[in-house]
Amino acid sequence: MKFCISYLLLALLLGACSNTPIQPNNPVNNQSNQVQQPIVNQAEEAAPEARFSQNLNELMAQVSQTHQIPLSNIEAGFLDAKTIPSIRKLVLPPSATFKKNWLVYRQRFIEPVRLKAGRAFWDQNQAFLSQTEQSTGVPAELIVAIIGIETIYGRQTGTFRVKDVLSTLAFSYPDTPNKLAREQLFKDQLKELMLMCWNEAGGKLPSNNSSLGVNQARFNACLNQSSSYAGAIGLPQFMPGSIRNFAVDGDGDGRIDLRQSSKDAIASVANFMKKHGWQTGMPIYFPIQDQAIAAVRALADGEPQLKYSVQELIEKGILTPRQGDLQTGGVAPQSGAFIVDLPYPDKDGSDQVYYVVGLNNFLTIVQYNRSYFYAQSVAEFAQELGYKNQSVVPIINPAKTSELSNPKSKSKKTKVVKKTKQN
Repeated sequence: MKFCISYLLLALLLGACSNTPIQPNNPVNNQSNQVQQPIVNQAEEAAPEARFSQNLNELMAQVSQTHQIPLSNIEAGFLDAKTIPSIRKLVLPPSATFKKNWLVYRQRFIEPVRLKAGRAFWDQNQAFLSQTEQSTGVPAELIVAIIGIETIYGRQTGTFRVKDVLSTLAFSYPDTPNKLAREQLFKDQLKELMLMCWNEAGGKLPSNNSSLGVNQARFNACLNQSSSYAGAIGLPQFMPGSIRNFAVDGDGDGRIDLRQSSKDAIASVANFMKKHGWQTGMPIYFPIQDQAIAAVRALADGEPQLKYSVQELIEKGILTPRQGDLQTGGVAPQSGAFIVDLPYPDKDGSDQVYYVVGLNNFLTIVQYNRSYFYAQSVAEFAQELGYKNQSVVPIINPAKTSELSNPKSKSKKTKVVKKTKQN
């Protein structure tokens, strides 16, 4: 899912693939972020099959013993597992000469075809989106934006077998500075895949080493389902670990299907965002004051952490007092914030940067995909769909205060205005 903050963050772990809210993440975890990569040396590309098989066998034995799953069932599912050399090329970091370009990235995802598809997806799922927003507090626009940027609502979910992808990256990751950490991450995801598929196939976790009603064909089919080149699955591009921890059954059919069920995908995205700290009724980011570029540049360090308070940024002239006022669409002055830098080359090739102030909800999106480019694109896509990007809090009329506090006062019905999609 992300690849645009810095090389350090490029080396971090996957957001939506993580099993915990703060697990680091790799930017390259779904098709939406695919970039042209240099071709690696052919001699480095071929991982010895014997070594690959040995490592895979050891991992299968470990999962079997730890979770008391019959080894024969796991082995049957991986009989035809193989490495995919092209996967190793796709996960390489950009070359040293590569320049990140926010303008190009934005144009790729916030464009007429994707927005039209987003509105159609909303039309088809409007009732369930509204229901999900009310139950989770996650805006419908945000859910639609994420699924649109990830896969164009299921049009681009990947063509690789997930077991081959994860096996390749777990045991044959290319030689990069973060090779060991990356291999461990994908080993963990491969374990999660085994457990996820065992559960989907009706398998139990027996006290003895015998299978209890597992459907081997379903187990194999789950292992063979298509994914992105980093193992992300379905409309929202969840990694196996995220499916096990955050995916939910939205359509109530008793199973989670992120590939075919729009309701499952919608409910799962909302659940992920809620569990990772989405603040209902709060904005995602703030634009900065044009005259404050020097002050902003001094604070921009590429680290996705709420290092400053909104009040501090107001005092530095980066934000306006209105942005620190809940009643005017801002947030509480003590709310956390950080500087988001979005670099791009101008027409002469000179380095330029577009800055915004990221808030808690921006950071929540970053945990879905650890890229500032991605998070800002989601925010702006949502705005194109009608998201206001401002606080939504009740405004108390002082004239009504005494009436509301007086038990003898006549109660009045409050008119509720339902939010509808904006075209």
